[in-house]
Amino acid sequence: MRIPVYVYSVDPILHAGIAAQLRGRSETEVVDGTDLDSVRVGVVVCDTVDEETARSVRALQRGSLRVVLVVTNLDDANLLAGIDAGASGFLRRCEAVAERLVEVILSAASGDGSVPPDLLGRLLAHVSNIQTTVLSPRGLTLTGLSEREIDVLRLVAEGCETSEIAAKLCYSERTVKGVVHEITTRLRLRNRAQAVAYAVRQGLI
Repeated sequence: MRIPVYVYSVDPILHAGIAAQLRGRSETEVVDGTDLDSVRVGVVVCDTVDEETARSVRALQRGSLRVVLVVTNLDDANLLAGIDAGASGFLRRCEAVAERLVEVILSAASGDGSVPPDLLGRLLAHVSNIQTTVLSPRGLTLTGLSEREIDVLRLVAEGCETSEIAAKLCYSERTVKGVVHEITTRLRLRNRAQAVAYAVRQGLI
Protein backbone atom coordinates (compact mmCIF):
# COMPACT_ATOMS: atom_id res chain seq x y z
CA MET A 1 0.00 0.00 0.00
CA ARG A 2 1.14 3.54 -0.72
CA ILE A 3 2.00 5.60 2.36
CA PRO A 4 -0.10 8.77 2.70
CA VAL A 5 2.33 11.68 3.11
CA TYR A 6 1.68 15.32 3.87
CA VAL A 7 4.32 17.86 2.85
CA TYR A 8 4.55 21.19 4.68
CA SER A 9 6.79 24.21 4.14
CA VAL A 10 6.36 27.95 4.48
CA ASP A 11 8.36 28.23 1.23
CA PRO A 12 6.13 27.24 -1.72
CA ILE A 13 9.14 26.40 -3.89
CA LEU A 14 10.57 23.97 -1.31
CA HIS A 15 7.11 22.45 -0.87
CA ALA A 16 6.60 21.99 -4.60
CA GLY A 17 10.02 20.39 -5.10
CA ILE A 18 9.63 17.76 -2.37
CA ALA A 19 5.99 17.04 -3.24
CA ALA A 20 6.87 16.56 -6.91
CA GLN A 21 9.54 13.98 -6.05
CA LEU A 22 7.13 12.01 -3.88
CA ARG A 23 4.31 12.08 -6.43
CA GLY A 24 6.55 10.27 -8.86
CA ARG A 25 7.06 7.31 -6.51
CA SER A 26 4.90 4.23 -6.17
CA GLU A 27 5.56 3.98 -2.41
CA THR A 28 4.01 7.30 -1.44
CA GLU A 29 0.79 9.21 -1.95
CA VAL A 30 0.90 12.97 -1.35
CA VAL A 31 -2.25 14.27 0.33
CA ASP A 32 -3.26 17.82 1.11
CA GLY A 33 -3.95 19.41 4.49
CA THR A 34 -7.67 18.65 4.38
CA ASP A 35 -7.11 14.91 4.90
CA LEU A 36 -4.56 14.78 7.73
CA ASP A 37 -6.41 11.95 9.50
CA SER A 38 -5.22 9.55 6.81
CA VAL A 39 -1.60 10.74 6.89
CA ARG A 40 1.07 8.38 8.24
CA VAL A 41 4.11 10.59 7.68
CA GLY A 42 4.40 14.35 7.66
CA VAL A 43 7.38 15.89 5.85
CA VAL A 44 8.36 19.35 7.08
CA VAL A 45 10.77 21.19 4.79
CA CYS A 46 12.70 24.13 6.24
CA ASP A 47 15.99 26.02 6.23
CA THR A 48 16.58 25.64 9.96
CA VAL A 49 14.79 24.16 12.96
CA ASP A 50 13.61 27.36 14.63
CA GLU A 51 10.67 27.80 16.98
CA GLU A 52 8.21 28.08 14.09
CA THR A 53 9.44 24.78 12.64
CA ALA A 54 9.25 23.12 16.06
CA ARG A 55 5.64 24.28 16.41
CA SER A 56 4.82 22.84 12.99
CA VAL A 57 6.32 19.47 13.95
CA ARG A 58 4.36 19.35 17.20
CA ALA A 59 1.14 20.41 15.48
CA LEU A 60 1.41 17.56 12.99
CA GLN A 61 1.88 14.85 15.58
CA ARG A 62 -1.36 12.98 16.18
CA GLY A 63 -2.00 9.31 16.69
CA SER A 64 0.60 7.27 14.84
CA LEU A 65 1.64 10.09 12.48
CA ARG A 66 5.43 10.43 12.30
CA VAL A 67 7.34 13.52 11.19
CA VAL A 68 10.37 13.73 8.92
CA LEU A 69 12.40 16.94 8.77
CA VAL A 70 14.15 17.97 5.55
CA VAL A 71 16.51 20.74 6.62
CA THR A 72 18.81 22.95 4.57
CA ASN A 73 21.21 23.60 7.45
CA LEU A 74 21.13 20.35 9.40
CA ASP A 75 23.80 20.50 12.10
CA ASP A 76 24.04 19.28 15.70
CA ALA A 77 21.91 22.11 17.09
CA ASN A 78 19.15 21.69 14.51
CA LEU A 79 19.17 17.91 14.99
CA LEU A 80 18.70 18.24 18.76
CA ALA A 81 15.98 20.87 18.30
CA GLY A 82 14.16 18.57 15.88
CA ILE A 83 14.41 15.61 18.24
CA ASP A 84 13.09 17.76 21.06
CA ALA A 85 10.13 18.77 18.88
CA GLY A 86 9.36 15.10 18.21
CA ALA A 87 10.65 14.46 14.68
CA SER A 88 11.82 10.91 13.97
CA GLY A 89 13.54 11.28 10.60
CA PHE A 90 16.13 13.81 9.43
CA LEU A 91 17.51 14.54 6.00
CA ARG A 92 19.58 17.36 4.53
CA ARG A 93 17.81 19.10 1.68
CA CYS A 94 20.83 18.66 -0.60
CA GLU A 95 20.53 14.88 -0.07
CA ALA A 96 16.76 14.72 -0.50
CA VAL A 97 16.69 12.92 -3.83
CA ALA A 98 13.55 10.87 -4.37
CA GLU A 99 15.09 7.50 -3.47
CA ARG A 100 16.68 8.67 -0.22
CA LEU A 101 13.59 10.68 0.73
CA VAL A 102 11.38 7.62 0.32
CA GLU A 103 13.79 5.52 2.40
CA VAL A 104 13.51 7.95 5.31
CA ILE A 105 9.72 8.10 4.98
CA LEU A 106 9.42 4.30 4.93
CA SER A 107 11.64 4.11 8.01
CA ALA A 108 9.49 6.67 9.85
CA ALA A 109 6.27 4.90 8.84
CA SER A 110 7.58 1.65 10.34
CA GLY A 111 8.37 3.37 13.63
CA ASP A 112 12.12 3.70 13.11
CA GLY A 113 14.27 6.82 13.03
CA SER A 114 16.80 8.14 10.52
CA VAL A 115 19.76 10.43 11.13
CA PRO A 116 22.56 11.34 8.69
CA PRO A 117 25.57 9.11 9.49
CA ASP A 118 27.93 12.02 10.21
CA LEU A 119 25.54 13.38 12.84
CA LEU A 120 24.71 10.03 14.41
CA GLY A 121 28.12 9.61 16.05
CA ARG A 122 27.99 13.09 17.54
CA LEU A 123 24.43 12.49 18.74
CA LEU A 124 25.48 9.31 20.53
CA ALA A 125 28.43 11.16 22.09
CA HIS A 126 26.03 13.86 23.27
CA VAL A 127 23.69 11.28 24.81
CA SER A 128 26.63 9.57 26.51
CA ASN A 129 27.78 12.90 27.92
CA ILE A 130 24.30 13.58 29.34
CA GLN A 131 24.27 10.16 30.99
CA THR A 132 27.75 10.68 32.48
CA THR A 133 27.54 14.28 33.62
CA VAL A 134 23.86 14.84 34.36
CA LEU A 135 21.95 11.62 34.98
CA SER A 136 24.45 9.23 36.59
CA PRO A 137 25.41 11.65 39.40
CA ARG A 138 21.69 11.76 40.27
CA GLY A 139 21.29 7.99 40.09
CA LEU A 140 19.14 8.20 36.95
CA THR A 141 19.24 6.52 33.56
CA LEU A 142 18.19 7.87 30.14
CA THR A 143 14.69 6.58 30.82
CA GLY A 144 14.39 8.99 33.75
CA LEU A 145 14.31 6.13 36.26
CA SER A 146 16.95 5.10 38.77
CA GLU A 147 18.10 1.50 39.18
CA ARG A 148 16.19 1.31 42.46
CA GLU A 149 13.00 2.52 40.77
CA ILE A 150 13.43 -0.04 38.00
CA ASP A 151 13.89 -2.81 40.57
CA VAL A 152 10.69 -1.80 42.35
CA LEU A 153 8.69 -1.59 39.10
CA ARG A 154 9.92 -5.00 38.03
CA LEU A 155 8.56 -6.54 41.22
CA VAL A 156 5.30 -4.59 40.92
CA ALA A 157 4.94 -6.05 37.42
CA GLU A 158 5.40 -9.53 38.88
CA GLY A 159 2.40 -8.91 41.13
CA CYS A 160 4.28 -8.44 44.40
CA GLU A 161 2.62 -6.54 47.22
CA THR A 162 4.38 -3.67 48.97
CA SER A 163 5.45 -5.90 51.85
CA GLU A 164 6.92 -8.50 49.48
CA ILE A 165 8.84 -5.86 47.54
CA ALA A 166 10.20 -4.43 50.77
CA ALA A 167 11.36 -7.86 51.93
CA LYS A 168 13.01 -8.77 48.62
CA LEU A 169 14.85 -5.48 48.26
CA CYS A 170 15.59 -4.99 51.98
CA TYR A 171 13.66 -1.72 52.08
CA SER A 172 10.99 -0.55 54.47
CA GLU A 173 7.41 -0.56 53.18
CA ARG A 174 7.43 3.21 53.56
CA THR A 175 10.43 3.42 51.22
CA VAL A 176 8.72 1.25 48.61
CA LYS A 177 5.58 3.39 48.72
CA GLY A 178 7.76 6.48 48.45
CA VAL A 179 9.54 5.11 45.38
CA VAL A 180 6.27 4.30 43.62
CA HIS A 181 4.85 7.71 44.53
CA GLU A 182 7.97 9.45 43.17
CA ILE A 183 7.75 7.53 39.88
CA THR A 184 4.07 8.27 39.30
CA THR A 185 4.42 11.93 40.28
CA ARG A 186 7.54 12.66 38.21
CA LEU A 187 6.26 10.87 35.11
CA ARG A 188 2.68 12.13 35.60
CA LEU A 189 1.21 8.65 35.81
CA ARG A 190 -2.03 7.83 37.62
CA ASN A 191 -1.16 4.59 39.37
CA ARG A 192 1.06 1.52 39.58
CA ALA A 193 -0.46 -0.04 36.48
CA GLN A 194 0.47 2.96 34.36
CA ALA A 195 3.96 2.96 35.86
CA VAL A 196 4.40 -0.68 34.88
CA ALA A 197 3.06 0.03 31.38
CA TYR A 198 5.60 2.86 31.04
CA ALA A 199 8.44 0.56 32.09
CA VAL A 200 7.31 -2.07 29.57
CA ARG A 201 7.17 0.48 26.74
CA GLN A 202 10.67 1.64 27.63
CA GLY A 203 11.93 -1.94 27.53
CA LEU A 204 12.93 -1.88 31.20
CA ILE A 205 10.96 -4.94 32.25
